[in-house]
Amino acid sequence: MHSFFLGLSRVMAYMGGVMLTALVFLTCTSIIGRELNGVFHYMVSNDMMSGLGQFFLDLGVGPVNGDFELIETGVAFAIFSFLPLCQITGGHATVDIFTSKLPTKVNRVLRMLSEVAFAFVLLLIAVQLFSGMQSKMRAGTTTFLIEFPLWWAYALSLVGAVAAAIVGVYMAITRLREVVMGRSLIPSEMGAEH
Repeated sequence: MHSFFLGLSRVMAYMGGVMLTALVFLTCTSIIGRELNGVFHYMVSNDMMSGLGQFFLDLGVGPVNGDFELIETGVAFAIFSFLPLCQITGGHATVDIFTSKLPTKVNRVLRMLSEVAFAFVLLLIAVQLFSGMQSKMRAGTTTFLIEFPLWWAYALSLVGAVAAAIVGVYMAITRLREVVMGRSLIPSEMGAEH
């Protein structure tokens, strides 16, 4: 069972990584286009190879239209895509100055309580994203520049949020079972080094 949820978390993280890579290329393309647009406008306005400059301007060389809107949507998806892996590997930042001195049973209970809290918050986020998506669908809200429906961004983020909520509930149940059974079923922190 754990390997299934770990696999799901990794797939989501890979999707988030692909999205971030695409956003890097989009950003670079937009910046280069913006700079070249300025150069070509300078060439045309100062009669320096103005025919060449006008040729590229007519081709549409310039910044990517709506790049900020696309980046906002993509980053939101990427953040939600990384949450399941962070949750299942114990990669969230923790401060354990006091708890490291406590007995194992107490730490197991504290870990279970934090997993239950995370599961609740992740479920709440997913429900609110779904509600927001429905609201944007009903209102027909679009982005300003490229005018794609805003609910698409919500739907894309909802995929990661639902996966994070599912993994969060699984981890809460697993940690609860650990408290009841009195032994560890999965490692407490497999991910981040603090």
